[in-house]
Amino acid sequence: MAKLVSKTYGEALFEVAVEGGTLDSMLEEVEAVLEVLKSNEEYISILNHPRIPIEEKVSMIEEAFKGKVSDELVGFLVTITEKGRFAEIESILSYFIERVWEEKRIGVACVTSATELSEQQKKDIEEKLLATTSYVEFRMNYDVDKSLIGGMVIRIGDRVVDSSVKTKLETMARELSKIQLSQS
Repeated sequence: MAKLVSKTYGEALFEVAVEGGTLDSMLEEVEAVLEVLKSNEEYISILNHPRIPIEEKVSMIEEAFKGKVSDELVGFLVTITEKGRFAEIESILSYFIERVWEEKRIGVACVTSATELSEQQKKDIEEKLLATTSYVEFRMNYDVDKSLIGGMVIRIGDRVVDSSVKTKLETMARELSKIQLSQS
């Protein structure tokens, strides 16, 4: 249900931005609002509290964001609040960001390696991903997981390329256990 809510409202905001020709500026504003919300959990819990009247919540939204972001985004946040959907605001705004990135062909790649990668290695990986995908830009996230032993795991959306030594060893172990079972 929450995913449907995120998609419905996120898609509506996307359509407003496309129709208004404000996709880039709306993306910047939404990213900023999302960052503010993520860093203020107390604010979110107040806006989600069932005993605080909706009028007061709307007033809090307007006070916090009016004049700092577009009227369209303030109106959107007010609508979310009035509809009682503020609990899903982070997922709604995240959906909007992902939708804009999809439209602009910006991919998000999560690269996990066994050791810290040099800047040149990071650049080479990004260039290779740009050459082998339909994306024109990537938002790269790097992480280190020593349990991989060597190699790396690259995730782009729901696609995974796993060239880690750990996975290769696990695959070999499974194959060897099948051979031992069939010989018994």
